[in-house]
Amino acid sequence: MTRRRVGILVFPEVEVLDFAGPFEVFSVARLDEGRRREGPSPYEVVLVAEAPGTVVASGGLKVVPDHGLRDCPPLDVLVIPGGWGVRDQIKNEPLIDWIAGRAGQLELLASVCTGSMLLGRAGLLDGRRATTHWKVLDWMRESFPDVTVLGDENVVDEGEVITSAGIAAGIDMALRVVARHHGEAAARATARHMEYPFPEDNRRRG
Repeated sequence: MTRRRVGILVFPEVEVLDFAGPFEVFSVARLDEGRRREGPSPYEVVLVAEAPGTVVASGGLKVVPDHGLRDCPPLDVLVIPGGWGVRDQIKNEPLIDWIAGRAGQLELLASVCTGSMLLGRAGLLDGRRATTHWKVLDWMRESFPDVTVLGDENVVDEGEVITSAGIAAGIDMALRVVARHHGEAAARATARHMEYPFPEDNRRRG
């Protein structure tokens, strides 16, 4: 089995569930539920930060990333989460340049919550449909007039770029990626293992 490598960005004040939700989905996915403990996930999941060292996420959770930007290996999928820290990271030119540079090397680029603001800042959403946390939909529309910002969809799938609504919507986004790569049955089995309701439609919650 050829495993896809998923990189998930972390940064100070990143929202915990924004990165931990997709991490859980990708790490517990299996192609053979009958051999769940013996078989590996079809994904290798790594955390990436701007520099080595502990990252303090929202609520004070301390996270140790696997790689910095300089030593990050090739990735198939890159997930950009959101959180309060986005307000600082959107002005972080080296990080924005790294995201823009990586985009062309990926099979899939995804964001959760306000992570889409970083994609927009990198110019990766121009001419596309996208979404973000409901509280910042207007900020996104004002910041990126060339992006069609949707407020009624939970996950906006534009092929090689997928954006999702806030926080828990990242789980739905990751399940959609599993379904794309390995079929709906594998995605449903992953959701069932997590005891998470499989999204039967794409309506935004709340």
